[in-house]
Amino acid sequence: MIQVEHLHKSFDETPVLKGVSTTFQKGITNLIIGASGSGKTVFLKSLLGIHTPDSGEIYYSRLRLNEISKNQYTQLRQEMGMVFQGSALFDSKNIGDNVRFPLEMFTKLSHKEMNHRVNEVLERVNLHNVNSKYPSEISGGMQKRVAIARAIVMNPKYLFCDEPNSGLDPNTAILIDELIQEITKEYQMTTIINTHDMNSVMQIGESIVFLKNGFKEWEGTHKEIFKTDNEAVTNFVYSSALFKKVRHMYIIEDQQN
Repeated sequence: MIQVEHLHKSFDETPVLKGVSTTFQKGITNLIIGASGSGKTVFLKSLLGIHTPDSGEIYYSRLRLNEISKNQYTQLRQEMGMVFQGSALFDSKNIGDNVRFPLEMFTKLSHKEMNHRVNEVLERVNLHNVNSKYPSEISGGMQKRVAIARAIVMNPKYLFCDEPNSGLDPNTAILIDELIQEITKEYQMTTIINTHDMNSVMQIGESIVFLKNGFKEWEGTHKEIFKTDNEAVTNFVYSSALFKKVRHMYIIEDQQN
């Protein structure tokens, strides 16, 4: 679990985060959504410790982020997995070496143990016989699955995903969403996904924080977001006919139940 209390962050005296408070539970997919400039990227980087908040608190379980020692922070970072927007694979390394990289950096496992763990996580993301291939030799969807495999190779407590569906076709994006949700439940991780993809909201939005102009404008589930009367949320979510139709379906379903 990650708990955030009254988080404020400014750059050059321009406020970006304005008192954001929320709790991210483990074992579910927690989404951060909002328009460009809403503060969601700064929020994610603050959670990761890349940005230091001006005020407010971030707790990892009972560990207070802005009071931990350097050694404690190093240990915490080893408990975090990260899936970057562009996958961020090393072009000069093959798939096996890409996934093995965190193990080489942070563990004392033998080469045999590392290879076993690499094969384990590649199998988990449904990739077979790709260890010797290079990122340029596989599809974008496969690259994203490699990135997920690398993110979970250390068996993290926390998984952060920055626009994991960026650049993927709709069908592949759904598969990536489902994979992230499955792994979240299987590993019982605290998973936080920064996204603007409304298909992801509809598919895996078990807990959603909606930011607008640096404020937490709304919080709820993917079912609740289709019923809310919050104008800022409805303007953001129902900008297409598809989601207006989905909202109507949810309302009809509620009336029948």
